[in-house]
Amino acid sequence: MDLEARSLQPNVKAVLLAKLREYKSDLNNLKSEHKRLASANSNQAARDDLLESGMAYAMSVSANQRGRLMMSTERLNESSDRIKESRRTMRETEELGVSILQDLHQQRQSLLHANDTVFLLLKVPYRHHLLTGKFEGKDEKEINEERRKKEQVKEIKMLF
Repeated sequence: MDLEARSLQPNVKAVLLAKLREYKSDLNNLKSEHKRLASANSNQAARDDLLESGMAYAMSVSANQRGRLMMSTERLNESSDRIKESRRTMRETEELGVSILQDLHQQRQSLLHANDTVFLLLKVPYRHHLLTGKFEGKDEKEINEERRKKEQVKEIKMLF
C-alpha cells in the first residue's frame, strides 16, 4: 500500500500516506493490546492454577494439622486420666496412713496406761516398806530389781 501511495500524484499522495501512517499506528496499538490481553488471560490461568494448587496444599496441611491436634488432645486426655488415678491412689494411701497412725496412738496409750499401772504396783510395796520397815516377804535384791525396772520404765516414757 505504501508503495502504491508513493507512486501517485503529490496532492493525493500526501493524504494517502497520512492515512496509511494512521492505520499502521492503529494496527500497532491493536496488536499490543491483543498481546496484553492474551498475556493477562494466560497470567490469570496460571494464577488460577497456582491458587488451586495452593488451596489443595493448604487443605492438606490443614488436615495434617487437624490430625496432629486430635492426637495431642488424646494424649492430653490420657495424661489427665493418669493424674486422676494417681490422685485417687494418693488419697487411699493417705487414708491408710492415718488409720495406721490412729492404731499406733491407741497402742501407745495402752502401753502408757499399762506402764503407769505397773509403776504404781511396784511403788506401793516399796512405800509400805518405808513406812513399816518390813519388806513384805521381799528381800533387798528384789526391791533393787524393782527400782531398776522403774528406772527402765522412766527411760521408755522419755522415748515416747
